[in-house]
Amino acid sequence: MSALAAELTLIDLGDQRLNRRARRMLEKLGEKPTVSIPAACGGWGETRAAYRLFDHPEVTAEAVLAPHIACTEERLRAHPRVLCVQDTTELDYTKKPGIAGLGPLNYETRRGMYLHPTLALTPERVPLGLLDLHRLVREPGSLGQEKDQNRPLEEKESVRWVDGFARINELAEQLTETRLTYIADREGDIYDLFVEAPCPERGADWLVRVQHYHRLLADGRKLREVIDAAPVLTEITFDRPASNGRRARTVHQHIKVVRVTLKAPLRPDRTLPDITVTALLATEPHPPAGEEPLHWMLLTNLPVDTPEQAIEKLSWYLCRWQIEVYFKVLKSGCRIEQLQLEKRERLEPALAFYMIIAWRVLYLTMLGRDCPEMPCDTVFADEEWKAVYLVTQRQPPPQQPPSLDTMVRMVATLGGFLNRKSDGFPGPKTLWIGLQRVPDFVLALKAQRSIGKSCG
Repeated sequence: MSALAAELTLIDLGDQRLNRRARRMLEKLGEKPTVSIPAACGGWGETRAAYRLFDHPEVTAEAVLAPHIACTEERLRAHPRVLCVQDTTELDYTKKPGIAGLGPLNYETRRGMYLHPTLALTPERVPLGLLDLHRLVREPGSLGQEKDQNRPLEEKESVRWVDGFARINELAEQLTETRLTYIADREGDIYDLFVEAPCPERGADWLVRVQHYHRLLADGRKLREVIDAAPVLTEITFDRPASNGRRARTVHQHIKVVRVTLKAPLRPDRTLPDITVTALLATEPHPPAGEEPLHWMLLTNLPVDTPEQAIEKLSWYLCRWQIEVYFKVLKSGCRIEQLQLEKRERLEPALAFYMIIAWRVLYLTMLGRDCPEMPCDTVFADEEWKAVYLVTQRQPPPQQPPSLDTMVRMVATLGGFLNRKSDGFPGPKTLWIGLQRVPDFVLALKAQRSIGKSCG
């Protein structure tokens, strides 16, 4: 079994044949994630089997992801601190009108759905896997209802952030040696989330970027005016990667920190308590010419008393960008918006398979950077690394597996990575292209060995 298929070792679809087919399907799609399902399957018989699998009532996104989530939870136990990052991405199927069961996006004329996963990361940005997935399909005519202040939170789309934190908090109570920290962008700035678990003994911590800068404090002052008046505690410098048409650049920020008590908002359906939090304000006093200054305000339940603690919290928030990279691999690498399936019930399990594949690409990329000396057979099957070594090095594989850094670079060269001294570490794109070629080399190596045995 390949290392990728091992993520579904514990899958339970109620039938061993379905379980084997699901593992085989993950391998097939993982071998060629950029092509269509028929092309990945390599024949009409395999393609029909894929569609029957997606059509089976037991094969849901939850059933496909459950064994991977179990593997993720096991990986968490090896780390003292894990960051649980949530975010939402839209899937636009406007040009695929034949897919039934989808809903409007930001306009009634645009059709698709939203994925809202929780990605577990180490503070060194190594993605350990998915912990949760919320899917959102809007009803026609429902746009604008989110702003209705009289609707209870449970009826709003934004409840996914609070529910997501609640699930992370439940998991945190089961892990005695690992501390979980929930991280969200501005959409997660929801007061109900802050009071879900105000730093219990074994619950999850949280770190959320502020959307409501002028939130009222219990003493009548505004949050922004209090933190603006605070002295600079420390400074931080980091490189911001290119994204959404913005070029990469170096950012230098001043950090201010205050401990304040927020006044609970009035709600028609429930009474909320005031809560004490830490607010961190990171401002860029001197951005490059022509660039907008990069300002953030973060809230957390954790105390921040030293410059080191403040920089640590900012560093955790910067890890949130990894989920953006994950979405890029999922959409640009696996091309999930190009899937042509007849209905949402088929689409969702297919998406679950690709979400596992996209995680593995990102995992190998970041693990190779963080643990370059780790033996590659920790994450690659023996047949995989031996076949890649034979093809790329043109010599028999060694007795001992090479390092993960060496293996990742060899795979990336199959995707166009030049591996020069000045090239740094390969990125997800060359790695996912190279990974598509690995199964062909494994198959060729098996065929060569089979011929050798038959001739012997």
